[in-house]
Amino acid sequence: METRQQKGRTGEELAEAFLETSGLKVEARNVRCPLGEIDIVARDGKTVVFVEVKSRRSIAHGLPQESVTRDKRRRLTRLARWYLKRYRLQGKPARFDVIAITWEGGEPEVTWIVNAFDACD
Repeated sequence: METRQQKGRTGEELAEAFLETSGLKVEARNVRCPLGEIDIVARDGKTVVFVEVKSRRSIAHGLPQESVTRDKRRRLTRLARWYLKRYRLQGKPARFDVIAITWEGGEPEVTWIVNAFDACD
C-alpha cells in the first residue's frame, strides 16, 4: 500500500500527464519558495496556470477539491504572485486550476476544474 506522500506524488504525476494530454505545457512541478509550494505551473497558450493537485482515497470525508479552503486559496495567490515576480511574468494572464483525483475502487478518477478560483488577498 502506498503512503500518503507516495499517493500524492502519484497524483501529481497523473495530473501532469492529464494536463499535457489536454494541451497544456507543464513548466514546473513542486516549485518551492519561502511561502510554500506550488504543485504544478503550466502554460495554456499565453496564460500561466497554477495548478493545485488534491488526491483522496475515498470521498467519505468530502471531495478532494473541497479541501482547497479560503486560507489555501490565499496562500496559493501569494505563491503565484511570488512566481510571477521571480520569473518576470507580471502582467501575463494567469489562472488557478484544481485537479481533483479520487482513488475509489482502485482506478483514479480525475476532475479538472479550470479557473477554480480568483486571486484573493
